[in-house]
Amino acid sequence: MKRNKALAVPFMLWAAIFIVVPLVMIVWYGVTVEEPIPYTEIVQEDGTTVFQLEDGSVTAVRPQKKTVVSLSNFRRMFEPTYLRLLLRSFKVAIITTLICLLLGYPVALILTGTDFKRPALWLMLLILPMWMNFLLRTYSWMSILENNGILNNWIASLREMLPAFDEWLTSRGVRRRIIFLYNENAVILGMVYNYLSFMIMPIYTVIEKIDKSLLEAAADLGASPVKSFTRVTLPYSIPGVLEGITMVFVPAVTTFVISQLMGGGKVPLIGDIIQNQFGKSSDWHFGATLSLLVMVVVLAFMGALNKIDKDDEPVKEVRIL
Repeated sequence: MKRNKALAVPFMLWAAIFIVVPLVMIVWYGVTVEEPIPYTEIVQEDGTTVFQLEDGSVTAVRPQKKTVVSLSNFRRMFEPTYLRLLLRSFKVAIITTLICLLLGYPVALILTGTDFKRPALWLMLLILPMWMNFLLRTYSWMSILENNGILNNWIASLREMLPAFDEWLTSRGVRRRIIFLYNENAVILGMVYNYLSFMIMPIYTVIEKIDKSLLEAAADLGASPVKSFTRVTLPYSIPGVLEGITMVFVPAVTTFVISQLMGGGKVPLIGDIIQNQFGKSSDWHFGATLSLLVMVVVLAFMGALNKIDKDDEPVKEVRIL
């Protein structure tokens, strides 16, 4: 027993350094602000300058800002501007998650089918793009969708070869160069592409572990393929679905790279504002406060999913009739 505890020491040390300490720092920055120290500048007879503080003390060094505990940033984050950004972030994340679920579940179901050959090969092909750098994958989509990109050039070539196609597009108000980038749809597309495999893998893993004898028994009892799916496969795959939703929703609601690149700064999300506070604005205190807000909301979302998962933990009763 003591040996097992000793083996856990490296992990506990790692967790303390890279999880607990950063979290404490975020909380500290979130509940504090920097305020200027009031002082009076006095030029002495010899030409030197000194600074007199409120308490009457004099110093030759210009007073810097002081850090004080304050909840002013919490009041600031509930301003309409930041609430709208938070709501937009959740809307984009929810749409992304739903699209990934609608695309990922059928793919996982097909890969686990008895008639599907070499599922491992197809899984590797699905995961292979994830081995590339995140930025490279995003820039690849930008090269496809930009005004002079592959897709626009392909459509332009079709319009030149097929005058009827060109007239049809023109009659519907489609310009020579279609704007695919720098809008909310482009941001959602980038998120779906980057996070789709995070939805497929957990669902595939859970469905693959379902006892095939249950499906055989359902078929023997006269259940149709649709009823077998709704009464057997779907209920048992819920844990994988919930895990996939978590793995897609959490990074989608906090991302800033995709919205900056494929949104072109026209679709700012809450992640962009947080990144800007820690970067250009150098207001770490307000950035930390916004991070705490997102953290609380995400933890509440994950807690709700975890409760749903626990409610499904008891042994499921398969009813065919």
